[in-house]
Amino acid sequence: MSGNSLVSGSFVAADYMVFALVLLMSAAVGVYFAWADRGQRSTGDFLMGGRRLTALPVSMSLTASFMSAITVLSNPAEVYKYGASIAYYCVAYVMTMLVTSEVFLPVFYRLAITSTYEYLELRFNRLTRLLGTLFFIAQTILYTGIVIYAPALALNQVTGMNLWGAVISTGVVCTFYCTLGGLKAVVWTDVFQLGVMLAGFLSVIIKSVELQGGILPIISDSQQGGRLNFWDFDTKPTRRHTFWTITIGGTFVWVSIYGINQAQVQRYISCKSVTHARLSLYINLIGLCLILLCSVFAGMCIYSVYKTCDPWTAGWISAPDQLMPYLVMDIMGNYPGLPGLFVAAVYSGSLSTVSTSINALAAVTVEDLIKPHTQMSEKHLSFISKGLSLMYGALCIAMAGLASLMGGILQAAVSIFGVIGGPLLGLFTLGFLCPFANSKGAVTGLISGLIVSLWVSTGARLYPPSPEMTRPLALMTEGCNFTTAESLNWTSTALPTQPTFITTAPEQNLDDRPLLADNWYSLSYLYFSPIGTIIVISVGMLVSLFTGGCKQRLESRLMLMKEDTTIYYLFKFFKEKVMRRAGELDLTKDKERKCGNTNPAFCDFQLDLKKSSIPT
Repeated sequence: MSGNSLVSGSFVAADYMVFALVLLMSAAVGVYFAWADRGQRSTGDFLMGGRRLTALPVSMSLTASFMSAITVLSNPAEVYKYGASIAYYCVAYVMTMLVTSEVFLPVFYRLAITSTYEYLELRFNRLTRLLGTLFFIAQTILYTGIVIYAPALALNQVTGMNLWGAVISTGVVCTFYCTLGGLKAVVWTDVFQLGVMLAGFLSVIIKSVELQGGILPIISDSQQGGRLNFWDFDTKPTRRHTFWTITIGGTFVWVSIYGINQAQVQRYISCKSVTHARLSLYINLIGLCLILLCSVFAGMCIYSVYKTCDPWTAGWISAPDQLMPYLVMDIMGNYPGLPGLFVAAVYSGSLSTVSTSINALAAVTVEDLIKPHTQMSEKHLSFISKGLSLMYGALCIAMAGLASLMGGILQAAVSIFGVIGGPLLGLFTLGFLCPFANSKGAVTGLISGLIVSLWVSTGARLYPPSPEMTRPLALMTEGCNFTTAESLNWTSTALPTQPTFITTAPEQNLDDRPLLADNWYSLSYLYFSPIGTIIVISVGMLVSLFTGGCKQRLESRLMLMKEDTTIYYLFKFFKEKVMRRAGELDLTKDKERKCGNTNPAFCDFQLDLKKSSIPT
């Protein structure tokens, strides 16, 4: 089976039915919430779900929103090409949830704000808030365009599905239920889409396991092919993926998403209590690890099926991102409806991310750019929120159109996500944890952090790291049957020099590479985010100290207080236990504690007085 290439376009009516059904279900949720909440006209209800959501749907929505189609298509391809070390992201996820629930969640929840950037004005000044908002809008629109376009491209070449039909239908359905139903619709459609994503993954895994004769052959194939490269504890920061780059770099990237990204914060703040919000983060952790492990195992399945004949080197697909859809068409093409389920899974990944972004962009624009400058009724603002959802939906579709033209800038846009997220994380950390940080320090830090991150990522793009740093694993084509493949080849472009769906800079002559190319520019792309964060914090603290930051007076609610953390309560609980043990030995203390005040009647009398004075 793996010896032959496939004809594209074996998508049948049943597949289209499954795909259309998923889009329709998503749209129906929007209509339902628009109808159910028609009495509620405030922007708070539209953008925050009225702050009455419970932990379970929110946790699933948190998981689905950043597990985009890029996860479904790229993670398995990553494992196929570089090995399963990305499973270490599970460690990064655990650290992320701990930091988010202990540091960022309590303050945001206490302030009860719709936009996270509102905090920047409360803590620093309006300029900082404006900068944060603009950074976020730029980053989100860029990212969303890619999320719509990348899967459409991969699926178009494999299943023959119409490219622009797919792009526009995704955009329109998303915009439709965001505009009608607001955050509640986004959260509940995410729950449904997460189910579809898992079903799609499981269908591929189960079919591959059946084909290869069990789970053990797949694991032993991956072992022999060097795909189970978990014991890589190399501390070199220039190595692309090692235990350290993934756990440290990954933690920074994900904290910048969960801790401060409007899309995620907006969700857990809409829970009905802090406990629900914390719980939603920890349940979401299970979902994240589940999807990650599914995608890693799917990558091992691809390797096991194509170990003797790599379709990418053989030239039957034009990018590794098409490996997953290629496998689906190869092993499930004879089962009508199953390829449709997989395509629906990929699109569910896209829909959930795009709808999240649209809702978050609308919230940020209303709260940060419109509310501070105008006096409008809640009803008007609610209409404006809906109008903005519509506008941002159209913008994201337009961005997908741009993404199709700028093949080489795709990777730049993906790293812009880390490049902008890192400095923003540094800015918020400065506000939460450094009482002496002032607005001068914050703005200077933010700008210098952004400049350095951009410098590193641009350098890395111009001078890609050498193969000994990225270490792609061997792929074979010995088992390929090229004679039948000649007429069935469906690559749209010549093979790229570097295996990504992104065209990269041409190979450089070693003499032309500047001095910084082999250490500074060759840093693992996962370190772009920590560099930005650390520079913002250090520059911000220095500038604040020199510009009289120690003299400013701050409201304690804007900082992280020790009472906010779970650790404080655990410490208190154990301390009380120890004190109680010690107290049992001291009889005089015990006597005093049991008897209490010397005049109980006086005490009761006072309490009664207070009680009676309440109603007056």
